[in-house]
Amino acid sequence: MRARRSHRAMEVGTERKKRIIIATDGSEFSQRAIKEACNWIRPHNTEILCISTFEMPPPYMTDPAFSTGVYTQEAWDILKAGAEVCVKNAMAEISKHFSSNEVSITTETPEGPADKIIVEKAEKWHADLIVVGSHGRGFWGRLLGSVSNGIVHHAPYSVLVVK
Repeated sequence: MRARRSHRAMEVGTERKKRIIIATDGSEFSQRAIKEACNWIRPHNTEILCISTFEMPPPYMTDPAFSTGVYTQEAWDILKAGAEVCVKNAMAEISKHFSSNEVSITTETPEGPADKIIVEKAEKWHADLIVVGSHGRGFWGRLLGSVSNGIVHHAPYSVLVVK
């Protein structure tokens, strides 16, 4: 009778690459976090996900002529483009330290609350580390560090908060 090999036994000798999520909003603190994340990257043994979220502002009372779908779409496009610039800049910074064949880098720019989306992505992707700046761009983000605070308190994986 043949013994079954466990899933774990089949993995022996084939180590999974480390997975690091780098969350960025383009702020000074995010730039520092990207540079610090480069110290944690091991060439040929690390997968990177650069993520920048955006969120539509809450609806507000205004003249119906100014709240049409056209203006909403323009606002969405601008916010999405800003998030895309953030992840492109993060990739460029990482590329200064590593060649394209040394590190696998992917990017995402999802819509929604940053802390919630980053934590959910970490869970689904089985991240080993989340790297984030201590404070973001907005007034409340600078004052409270609400995104990094939310990630630290809800993430199931290690979080590196860079000042």
